[in-house]
Amino acid sequence: MRYRTLGPSGLLVSELCLGTMTFGGSEGMWGQIGKLRQDEADSLVRAAFDAGINFIDTANVYAGGESERILGQTIRNLGIPRDEVVIATKVLGVMGEGPNARGASRGHIMAQAKASLQRLQMDHIDLYQIHGFDPLTPITETLEALDTLVRQGHLRYVGLSNWAAWQIVKAVGIAEASKLAPILSLQAYYTLVGRDLEREIVPMLQAEGLGLMVWSPLAGGFLSGKYSDGNTANDGRRASFDFPPVDLERGDAAIAVMREIASARGCTVAQVALAWLLHQPVVTSVIVGAKRIEQLQDNIRSTEVALTAEDLAALDTVTRLPAEYPGWMLERQSQYRATFASQKG
Repeated sequence: MRYRTLGPSGLLVSELCLGTMTFGGSEGMWGQIGKLRQDEADSLVRAAFDAGINFIDTANVYAGGESERILGQTIRNLGIPRDEVVIATKVLGVMGEGPNARGASRGHIMAQAKASLQRLQMDHIDLYQIHGFDPLTPITETLEALDTLVRQGHLRYVGLSNWAAWQIVKAVGIAEASKLAPILSLQAYYTLVGRDLEREIVPMLQAEGLGLMVWSPLAGGFLSGKYSDGNTANDGRRASFDFPPVDLERGDAAIAVMREIASARGCTVAQVALAWLLHQPVVTSVIVGAKRIEQLQDNIRSTEVALTAEDLAALDTVTRLPAEYPGWMLERQSQYRATFASQKG
C-alpha cells in the first residue's frame, strides 16, 4: 500500500480508501447497496487496516446515520488508535423533516458535524466534505461555518464532493482571500467508462493542487465485467440499483480490452479498472466498498497490478472522450505558443 498527501497538506492517506456505504442498510436504496451489521463491518475494517488502508470514508446520510454509528463502534471494537486512521464524512443530504434539515447552510453544517461526531464517538473528524452544491446557500456562508468548526477543533481538514469546476475554483478563491480553512480535496465519480471529469475538473484540480478521491471506481459494479455483453447479472448491485449511468456500447468495448489486459497480467477485470485509476496522476485515493472480505481483498490486489504504457494506451483509445468545445479550440490555439517555444529552444 502506498500513501499520498491529500491536496496541499501534509496528511498522508492510503491510495485505497475504504468506503462504508454498505454499512447498516435495512430497506430501500440503502438496503440494496448493503446491509452489513456490526460484526461484519468489524471484519471488513480489520482486513482493510491490516492491508495498510488508513483512510475510511462515510457520510451522515448513509443508512440514515447508521453507517457512521457502526464505523465509530468498529474503531472502538478493534482498538485501532485514533491517530492511525483518517476518518472522512460528509454533510448536505436530508437528515430530518424540515426545510433546514438539509443543505450547506451554517445551521445545518454546525448541527450535523456535531451529530456525526456523536455517532462516530470521536472528538474530531479528519476530513469533512460538503456532499454536493447547495444553490440556496452562499458559498461564503458554507466556508465560514467549516472554518469555525476547524478553529473549534472539531474538524481537521475540509473538502468538497460532486461540485462543478467553476464552483470549486470560486470556493478556493473565497477561502484564500478570506483566510478561511482551505479546500483540500474533491470526491468525485471517475472511471474508464465515466471520464467526463477530464474535460474541466481534472485540469482545475491539477492547477490548484487539490486532491481527488474517486467514488464508485467500478461504475456500480459494471467494470467487474459481469454486466457486459447484455448480461444483467441479477445477483449484483446494478441489477437493483442501476447507478451510475453507463453507455453500454462504449462500456462493452472497454470491457473487451480490459479482459485482454487482465488475461495477460494474471488479474481480474475489476483490478484493471482500479489499477488504471491508480496510474492517473490526478488521483489521490480510490474509494473501494465491499460486502465481503474476499471482495475487498480482490480490490486491494489492484495495488500490485502494473499496467504498461501499451496497456494504458489501449485503454485510453477505447474510452477516450470525444472532442468537445472549447477543448478542441483551446488545444488548437495553444499550439501558437508551443510551436514558438520549441523553435526557440
